[in-house]
Amino acid sequence: MFIIIFYLFLLKKVTISILTDNVPGDKASAEHGWSCLIEHDDRNFLFDTGQSNLFLKNAEIMGIDLSGIDFIVLSHGHFDHGDGLQYLPSGRLICHPGVFIKRYRRPDFSFIGLKNSKDELTSRFSLETSSDPFWITNRILFLGEIPRLTDFESGTTSFVLDEGIPDFVIDDSAVALILNEGLFVITGCGHSGIVNTLEYARKVTGEKRIFGIMGGFHLKAINRQAKETVNYLKKSGVRHVYPAHCTDDPVRELFSRTFMTKKVRAGEVFTFQE
Repeated sequence: MFIIIFYLFLLKKVTISILTDNVPGDKASAEHGWSCLIEHDDRNFLFDTGQSNLFLKNAEIMGIDLSGIDFIVLSHGHFDHGDGLQYLPSGRLICHPGVFIKRYRRPDFSFIGLKNSKDELTSRFSLETSSDPFWITNRILFLGEIPRLTDFESGTTSFVLDEGIPDFVIDDSAVALILNEGLFVITGCGHSGIVNTLEYARKVTGEKRIFGIMGGFHLKAINRQAKETVNYLKKSGVRHVYPAHCTDDPVRELFSRTFMTKKVRAGEVFTFQE
């Protein structure tokens, strides 16, 4: 009996269903945004909701029922990650306390923050905010505020706050899944930097092995930051690398070619053996 139970434990899987991405799939539509459903540790949860109700439409196309999700994690306070919240009736919502500030693009001062205010979301959701690492379960960690330590990430920004102060999106966070093979980290936009994010996940969890990473890498060109990130991931022996959303096509191609991984598109489902 012990052998059977142990074998079943080894067969446990992590499933990540891409509900919204910038790139369309065969049947699922795309928008500038990010949302995925994560199934891990006997939990089903949404990570981001895109900018519209497209994540719900794509979920229906994919045959996914979102009515029974356990909680929602919001990676940061940009419209393309959190405005889809207006289409959900209720639930448990976990995020950094800074997601509700008003923020804008620098060139034209267009608003890019969340459509719903903190009061509006609190009236519908069970809101839990934390700037510190927050263990949702003993194998699912919300990283909270990620320290910016590298000299090649998060050095510039095209966003500003109300007073014209540069907005480096300090609320940008990620989720770390604890697997038998190491950490699998899901990012929203990666404003904190992929290397900063993974190093913080390692520090907080004590787990040095990185099994995989998926999400927005916020890399717009094959520049020093992109090359340093590739080198870091190769040196760290990361087996699964999936840039998505705010990662421009040439950079996606670079990572796909380097790590021989399938490209992320709306409607794709990724399953990983724990």
